[in-house]
Amino acid sequence: MTMIKNYAQFDGLHYETGPVRNALAHLGVTAPHTKQPLSEAMLLGISGGAAFGYFLFGYEGYAPQLNLLSRNTFDPFETLLTRLAAPREVTHSPDEKKAEAALIEALEGNQPAIVWADYCTLPYNDLPPDIGWWAMQPLVVFGLDDGLVHIADRSHKPLTVSVAEFGKARARVKKDKFRQMTLAAPDLTKLKDAVQKGIWQCVALYTEKPPKGAKTNFGFEAYRHWAAMLTNTRNTQSWARFFPPGAAMWSALAGGSYVPGLIGWIETWGMGDGMERGAYADFLDEAAALLKRPKLGIAAKHFRASQQAWHELGCIALPDDAPLCREARELIPRKHALFVQRGQGALDEIRAANARLREITAIAAKDFPLSDASVAAVRDAMSAQVMKIHDLEYEAVKAMQAAMN
Repeated sequence: MTMIKNYAQFDGLHYETGPVRNALAHLGVTAPHTKQPLSEAMLLGISGGAAFGYFLFGYEGYAPQLNLLSRNTFDPFETLLTRLAAPREVTHSPDEKKAEAALIEALEGNQPAIVWADYCTLPYNDLPPDIGWWAMQPLVVFGLDDGLVHIADRSHKPLTVSVAEFGKARARVKKDKFRQMTLAAPDLTKLKDAVQKGIWQCVALYTEKPPKGAKTNFGFEAYRHWAAMLTNTRNTQSWARFFPPGAAMWSALAGGSYVPGLIGWIETWGMGDGMERGAYADFLDEAAALLKRPKLGIAAKHFRASQQAWHELGCIALPDDAPLCREARELIPRKHALFVQRGQGALDEIRAANARLREITAIAAKDFPLSDASVAAVRDAMSAQVMKIHDLEYEAVKAMQAAMN
């Protein structure tokens, strides 16, 4: 048996900031302004903070996809650790036995190991087998015992998988095959500088040319583009043409096994609850105290208003007066909450929820639950709501700039 003594850190929710939060909390790292473990909201802010991205994808054999970005995705994991000056040791071996030996060595040294494994393969995620999908994501391993790997991963409860299942998940993608990292305490004299850099990166992601991709995919330009494509009927990227009523529009709104859909992006992705806007507002309130810049609190209020506006967008997209729409809109966050709160203890209920969602998806593909007139009205209302979110976040970013200047 190789178990870390007294490991009790399961608060991390996002697949990148969550493992860092859990590992540093186990090491006893506390923030100077709170005397508590570094919050995941703080780590979100340091890593680049809130963002907005809008992408449409279509792959042969799959329904078209809506992809939204709620936070910085430009190398945030490494950015976070670099800004915190967190010492880390990385091992990366193509050999499974050597990788397991490195994992055992870390655990015997009372160090939680951040390990990359395929989200799609791990059985507690209850995903159907599909060779077309993979996602190597970091998680925390805190023990090996009786053929089981003990894991902290986006749930407030410990999770377990067999050593064989875990080895398969670790080996799924060559780039991250058997990759492992251990952390040491960061240099918190750099915390204020890290927070400031994170805030300015957030501002830049909204207002400046993106580090890569088209300008209509990021920031305020992306909001305006999305709003236009919801009402346009001629453009090939318009919702009328890319997501016509049926399987395509249902995929955009409610997602599927591997694709969150609008409701998933809003309610369940990362730290959830309104495209993570509430979490970013928490960061700004912390930053206001740490940096002694109280006007950051104004930006936090705007982001909380945006958080509510995102919830409202979900209600517009899947309206109450269509029973299947309402059921999906309620079931998606409910099954996510079951996993966060109870982990594998709720797996039977999660499987039942997934089965029902698959049934609803099949029904919606054949008999879409909204009439043509209702579809047009929903798209119009969504467009107006997207611009409401745009305006709220424009005021938030403007308040951030004013506070920092």
